[in-house]
Amino acid sequence: MRLSALFVRTQRETPAEAEVRSHELLLRAGHIRRVTSGVYAFLPLGLRVLRRVEEIVRSEMDAAGAQEVLLPVLMPRELWERTGRWEAYGPNLFRLADRKGAEYCLGPTHEELITTVVRNEYGSYRDLPVNLYQIQTKFRDELRPRSGLIRAREFLMKDAYSFDVDRAGMRVSYAAMVKAYRAIFDRCGLDYRVVEAQAGEIGGDVNHEFMALSAIGEDLFVSCDTCEYAANVEAAEARAAEVVELADSEVEPLEEVHTPGVPGIDEVAAFLGRDAGELLKCLFYMAGDTPIAVLVPGDREVNEFKLSRTIGEQALRMFGPEDFEARPNFVLGYAGPQGMRAAGVRVLADSRVRARANWVTGANRADHHATGVRIGRDFEIDDWADLANVHDGDRCPRCEGGRLVVGRSIEVGHTFQLGTRYSVPLGANFVDADGAQRPMLMGCYGIGVSRIMAAVAEQHNDEAGLCWPGSVAPAGVHLVPLGKDALVEAESVYSRLADEGIVALVDDREASAGVKFADADLMGCPIQVILGKKLREGLVEIKDRATGERTDVGVGDLSRFLRERLG
Repeated sequence: MRLSALFVRTQRETPAEAEVRSHELLLRAGHIRRVTSGVYAFLPLGLRVLRRVEEIVRSEMDAAGAQEVLLPVLMPRELWERTGRWEAYGPNLFRLADRKGAEYCLGPTHEELITTVVRNEYGSYRDLPVNLYQIQTKFRDELRPRSGLIRAREFLMKDAYSFDVDRAGMRVSYAAMVKAYRAIFDRCGLDYRVVEAQAGEIGGDVNHEFMALSAIGEDLFVSCDTCEYAANVEAAEARAAEVVELADSEVEPLEEVHTPGVPGIDEVAAFLGRDAGELLKCLFYMAGDTPIAVLVPGDREVNEFKLSRTIGEQALRMFGPEDFEARPNFVLGYAGPQGMRAAGVRVLADSRVRARANWVTGANRADHHATGVRIGRDFEIDDWADLANVHDGDRCPRCEGGRLVVGRSIEVGHTFQLGTRYSVPLGANFVDADGAQRPMLMGCYGIGVSRIMAAVAEQHNDEAGLCWPGSVAPAGVHLVPLGKDALVEAESVYSRLADEGIVALVDDREASAGVKFADADLMGCPIQVILGKKLREGLVEIKDRATGERTDVGVGDLSRFLRERLG
């Protein structure tokens, strides 16, 4: 690729729209251009990176026994209604109608359609297992697209779907995909973690997220500093707190304290000279038609994913002003668990509430709190559960002595054991060896192909620009000739490399050395070959883009040297 003819314009200044480092560099290096909010065009260099990621994904999927298909982006409403997701997916779903009024959506994912395709083709246990995948554009109407390719409305995704006769087979298929995912992210040069996760809109039971470590990542995860336990913050657990037993002399009396105009945890803690962790937070929800009080220490937040899992299938929502108005005894900002069971409220408590015997909580009347509030004496708990988010330093639930650490990441992949979540409503059944009809057991496996590109750029850059790993770089070599004589030699090297299957960029522009060096660093090819004054001695200078290491190599040895370096 000759830069004089390549469709690329680099930028020296940071674009105003750039939000994170990867976004900035992909724009400045001429890899992508914004079309509208959350929608990007891939220019030649960016498309080469995207295609190289695709090649890695495709090769590992094929090696794992998955077969490639291509499904339509446009899907009829009827399929999504049968699984309940036409409404459940909410405003993120792009909806449209044809000229006859028939309604469709643009696929954010393809469980409904692939299940229907397999149902129509396969119906015997002898047909299974089967695993099908595609690499295709997806659409999600994100409320706030941001961070360039990391949170876009139109993006490239690999989604795969396995179909098995039983749970044992589903687990085998799942394990094969997790292994393939590890190989994909290893080959892409990502520093990542595999974490336990919540299923979200996809559904299913067991699932894992693949998180590329990044300080700008939107996704929080926790990991143990001793063992391999890792989970996203929605699914993360900590070791249950131990029950605190107090001597009689340590038991505080129940006292009511006037706290005028300080309904918040931090304000009350400051007013009373207490730590926030000494306060008991009491939050109210409706679980179906039943009011529930959820208790967590004041320095913790309720994890509503855990809460939903605890209460089961009931619809969950937090109390609004109208709920408090209908219940005068529940005083907003001053509520406590005292007397709630007698009032017909189900009381749930996070296990960490066991770790303190004397609590400060609302007194159930305006401008008043209570101190010395005790479980058993002053209020009762109906159910204990893990209901709060974990914090740095919490004890690991899997090993003795381990402590949890919270980190930031970019989700680049997600795998799910779906079970019969889609096969039952869509009638994807098979006839078993005994002649009985049974639903297929499914798994689904997604990778954000364009998001990988952004995650790699986020992890592999420096102050001068991108530092692409060789596995995904738009070219392995960037030839930088300085002067007309050097350009003649560069063209010769370029031709030899092409004959040997090595993709190179050659900067054949009439530009200064400073401009050429700046663009080479910005574009980020792994190896720069600088052809300058040392050509008189039969030498070229090699610069390793990632490390900055420089080496002189004879022109005659250049091809062999590059083959060895590029593998």
